[in-house]
Amino acid sequence: MISGFDPIRREIARLALEQLVADGRIHPARIEEVVQKIQENMEENIRTAGEEAAFKAGVQEVDPELLRKLGRLKYRTSYSQNVLQHSIEVSQLMGVMAGEIGLDVTIAKRIGLFHDIGKALDHEVEGGHAVIGADLLKRAGESPVMVNAVAAHHEEVEGESLFAILASAADAISSSRPGARSETTNIYVKRLEKLETIANEFEGVKKSYAIQAGREVRVVVEPERVDDNDAMVMARNISKKIESDLQYPGQIRVTVIRETRCVEYAR
Repeated sequence: MISGFDPIRREIARLALEQLVADGRIHPARIEEVVQKIQENMEENIRTAGEEAAFKAGVQEVDPELLRKLGRLKYRTSYSQNVLQHSIEVSQLMGVMAGEIGLDVTIAKRIGLFHDIGKALDHEVEGGHAVIGADLLKRAGESPVMVNAVAAHHEEVEGESLFAILASAADAISSSRPGARSETTNIYVKRLEKLETIANEFEGVKKSYAIQAGREVRVVVEPERVDDNDAMVMARNISKKIESDLQYPGQIRVTVIRETRCVEYAR
């Protein structure tokens, strides 16, 4: 695992290490040569990534410096979700929603594409990425509506238009859909344990199992203590407690199993 606060330097380090290990010639002069070559290629890759993202989102007439900043997001992740892909997705979602309610689709897509542009600079400038991004867009000559929508998409400032609300909604949809963001193993295991702990707190529960990567919890109850009606009530109460105590993407299915086994032997 390569760790670094600057995503571009981290990517340069990763590519350099891969190339050096594959080549086998690892000495100071060779390291400097490889790193220099990768740095030169990286600038071209960043510019190309920004242009391709704008093309996919259908956004035109963008300042070249903004495109370069946008391209940097290709190497930035948030909970393992690629920020550039997330930005394209938010742009497309905003375009669809704006079209449904009669807003300007072009403006909506532009806001969505650049809503996280501040993440390209948040390791260099103090403050939240929404405010940093809004300031960058303002200096680039973007419209006040766009600047405000980007600044307000995390409610750090008050939204002045429906575009700000759409930006917040599209951002939440893209981030929370199942599979969009991955968790560290530690957090993942703790969430599974918490699911089982919540179920085990209820009276009459014999054992609980979190399955399907935490998307379902199966609760086995003692049939002599919990009847069929109690099992239905328990399933509802467990789901309500999970909703109040846990944060999770998508939904979690709660299945309460009440099983009576009747055993006889033919002798």
